[in-house]
This record gives sequence, structure tokens and C-alpha cells, in this order.
Amino acid sequence: MADEGSDRQLDPSHIAIIREVYDSENAHETFELELERALEAGCSVIVVEPSRLGDETARWIAVGNCLHKTAVLSGIGAIATGLVWTERPYVCTPLGALSLLCTGLYTVSWQFDPCVQYQVERDRKKLEKIPVLCNIMPASLPIVLVRRDNSRRKILHTSVSLIAAAFCAWRLYDAYK
Repeated sequence: MADEGSDRQLDPSHIAIIREVYDSENAHETFELELERALEAGCSVIVVEPSRLGDETARWIAVGNCLHKTAVLSGIGAIATGLVWTERPYVCTPLGALSLLCTGLYTVSWQFDPCVQYQVERDRKKLEKIPVLCNIMPASLPIVLVRRDNSRRKILHTSVSLIAAAFCAWRLYDAYK
């Protein structure tokens, strides 16, 4: 069963390649439209040859990853500091607020973006397993986006943030009642 998913990923019909062909003055807009179509189609692998578009997409994904990690780590930090310093609720509150803020930003900005389902693949060994990459490897390696299930990730950071916020609110209530 696990091999079925990886076979689907390697199936050329599920791989989209955004080729760097400048055939008009609106080539960059064409690249963006091709990427948008591939993202919305849910291709398992998207190869982005245009370096500018690839870098922009990789940065956008990195910002989303940063918000996710910040939400989770600050939420865990809020809970941990609240448990360690029980008499000082103001220590855990900023971390809980940061976690809630990052989760809110992630939810508003990334939740409905089709790019949220993708991660940039940088592992050369995994890239070598994708057959169409052997034919297109230019001197500069294109950005390769791999579709990943992120439902657990969303549940994790939302749960941690809500628990941290509730815990901090309880600590503040308990301290000032």
C-alpha cells in the first residue's frame, strides 16, 4: 500500500513541468499561470524551471513553514513555562499569544492557498528517483515541489495553539481572581 503512493508520485502523468521558455514578453505571467494550474490540479510533483518563479514559490512555502513551526514551538513553550513558573502567568502569556497569532496568520494566509499542500524537495537521492528529472536537469537545478498531506500538521499547530491560549487564559484568571 505504501508503495502505491510512491508509484503514483513517480507516474509521469502526475508530474507537471513549468518550462523556462521565453516566447513572449509576458513569459513570467505564463509561468505563473502554469504553476497555478499545476497546483490546483494537485500534481504530485511540480518542477519549476524558471528560477525567479521557483525562488518566489520556495520563499512563500518557507514563510508558511516558519509560521507553522513558530506556532507549535511557542505554544509548547507557553505550556512548559506556565507549568514551571506557576506563580508568574505573565511569562507564558506572550508565548501563548505568539502561538495564537502565528496560527491565525497561517490560517488566514495559507489555509486556502494550493501551495500549502507542497514542500520544496532538496534531497538529491529522492530527486534522482523522479524519472523525468533525468531528462531536464539543466546546469542550475530547478525547484521541485512535492505534494504532501498536511492535515496532521494543521491539526497539530491549531491544537497546540488553542491549548496554549486556553492554558494561558486559565493561568491569568487563576492569578488575578
